Amino acid sequence: DAGCDSYRLSIEWARCEPAPGQYDLEALEHSATIVRACRNRGLEPVVALQHFTYPAWLGDDFWLEDSAPERFAAWAEVAVAHLAPHCSRWITINEINANAIGSYLIGYFPPGGRFRRASMTRAVDHMLTAHILAYDVIHRRQPEARVGTSTYSFWSYDADRVLVDVLWARSLGVTRNQLPHWIDMRRRRFHDRVMTEVAGPARWRDDAVHLGLQQFLRIDRALPRTVHAAYTSPHERCLDVTQINYYDPRLSRYPRRPGRRAAGRRHYGPDPKHWEQTPSPQHLATYLAANEESGQEIWILENGLCNPVIDGQVHARPDGWDRPTYVKAHLEAVVDAIDAGVNVTSYYHWALFDNYQWGEYESRFGLYAVKRGDSGCKFLDVDAMGIDSARAYRDLADGLRRGDRSVLT
Repeated sequence: DAGCDSYRLSIEWARCEPAPGQYDLEALEHSATIVRACRNRGLEPVVALQHFTYPAWLGDDFWLEDSAPERFAAWAEVAVAHLAPHCSRWITINEINANAIGSYLIGYFPPGGRFRRASMTRAVDHMLTAHILAYDVIHRRQPEARVGTSTYSFWSYDADRVLVDVLWARSLGVTRNQLPHWIDMRRRRFHDRVMTEVAGPARWRDDAVHLGLQQFLRIDRALPRTVHAAYTSPHERCLDVTQINYYDPRLSRYPRRPGRRAAGRRHYGPDPKHWEQTPSPQHLATYLAANEESGQEIWILENGLCNPVIDGQVHARPDGWDRPTYVKAHLEAVVDAIDAGVNVTSYYHWALFDNYQWGEYESRFGLYAVKRGDSGCKFLDVDAMGIDSARAYRDLADGLRRGDRSVLT
């Protein structure tokens, strides 16, 4: 009804493997049923093998363990065996960069580490290695698969694009010895194209240092297991598609005044709440162009707007944005990028309906609102601001499929 022809979902590792090596076939079959239901409705399923969560028995510091990449690859083997008959589009790990930063730099995720930069880098190394091993697993079973790992757009090379370039280098003829110099060249090219537009030519290095990411200036030392896995894989490039999640990528706009009042209460964290993030559709076309490589497809796997619902009270966004306006502005930027020759082939709105969002239900992203109560969940026909955003989304999608760009005006 919302005009979608594809559906992104995640399979829950914790439910499917509740104890080490013990797989719940009913839980695996439940996920397979959802994927089959997508197919039956004309929807192309895109499945993430891990979206932040994993079994608690692995421990809070799972991604720091030497065995983590192989452990994830074993999970991928089981999951793909059940879903491959119905799915050929995959996300191995959602937002490796945000996952590691949230776990060991900012403290969003378990174990809640702050400024543990060495741990953050080790976690990135192990997750990227896990992606490569999972990529190999998927392609052994399904050679035609389209596999990627989505990155959160931080607008800083060392916070997002470097992860993709490590997976690209070998296929472009870069040797292991040449890799550090090549990464430095790519960093400069990326920021010449992106950061100068936003904040001037010197700002990017300030952002990298602020996040403690300067260790990526020597990629072979920062990500040794990733580099080894990438250069010993049977595949020259362990990435079939570039997958990005785009919200407010400008790091310089993230710090907020502790104790500020927002949505009826004070917030003491220095980071913005989801509804405080500032949309940046005016920079999306440039960011997409900077992320393209040799015509490879780009999928925008997340792009969406949040408003809060706190203690049952709906709050509008402080900047006045609503979802129809947001989607239209960002799709206009996507069309501009395509006109400029960028191979953007998929756009996924986050989200179809309100969900559990980073530890709470206050942040509402859905085209359809979900009302929760003692009697269960009720799906509404409008979004959390009372707007028929799903209808607006469908009108945009149908118009663009017809080639009618007047829907963007």
